[in-house]
Amino acid sequence: MKLRVLLTGGSGMVGKNLLEHPAIGEFDVIAPQSNELNLLDSRAVEAYLREKSPDIVVHAAGRVGGIQANMREPVRFLMENLDMGRNIVWAAHQAGVKRLINLGSSCMYPRNYAEPLSEEMVLKGELEPTNEGYALAKVVTARLCEYIMREDAGYQYKTLIPCNLYGRHDKFDPSHSHLVPAIIHKVHQAKQSGQQAVEIWGDGTAQREFMYAGDLADAIVRAIKEFDTLPASMNVGLGYDYTINEYYQAAAEVMGYAGNFVHDLSKPVGMARKLVNVTRQQTWGWTARHDLREGIEKTYNFYLKEYQQ
Repeated sequence: MKLRVLLTGGSGMVGKNLLEHPAIGEFDVIAPQSNELNLLDSRAVEAYLREKSPDIVVHAAGRVGGIQANMREPVRFLMENLDMGRNIVWAAHQAGVKRLINLGSSCMYPRNYAEPLSEEMVLKGELEPTNEGYALAKVVTARLCEYIMREDAGYQYKTLIPCNLYGRHDKFDPSHSHLVPAIIHKVHQAKQSGQQAVEIWGDGTAQREFMYAGDLADAIVRAIKEFDTLPASMNVGLGYDYTINEYYQAAAEVMGYAGNFVHDLSKPVGMARKLVNVTRQQTWGWTARHDLREGIEKTYNFYLKEYQQ
């Protein structure tokens, strides 16, 4: 009998990358679309879990977006992520599902902290204001998992905290996208239209850790297979970062763009640095496989195929 896995967010970037993983066929995966399962409806979620009786839940669903979307719609980012997280975790508990992997976010960590962020630092400082609503929802869901385990060790609800992600199935629309897909879109448009320069928000020296989404999928597959050895809370990341300028330069090299970059110092840039500590991940024995150039190349190929028909 294959392990039955209920995956939320199967139509999102993380979910699609997980469903594309070469080892996913080892599991019996149920990945309902939102029209099959409305995660904002607590009764529907509990009924669905009782009907399907999964061995493990992987909660990858979420309302996600870049800095502009988070600043524009904080209520939506707080409420929808809070409701989804609370509903799936509590419904799993009520339905007697003993194992759950919750996907958190490095946004849960304090802002403007120069050192790598370790798992015990959640709620140890002020959150980044530009995506505070999303971060608060992720913190509450992670804490709910922790509290359930504290009250009954028979329930193992663990949280993976990925660094920033990019990759296949990403959002490339500038009003919704994160840094790397936004860069790919901007540089491609500049190349196509013959622009001599591409604008960068801020001075480009802020540092960011972006991991290829296929690598997170690989970590999740391993977490399902080796659930018992998985820490209760664990960062998933690279353990090193790049400046925003370096992301633009890498994209330009991959995409063959020969123009210049100009900086708009009036624009917001978010945190100066946000790097996760990967000590637990390394001890657990997992490392990301893609380097920046390889990841951008695969993402750009997807962009060309899916968005530039």
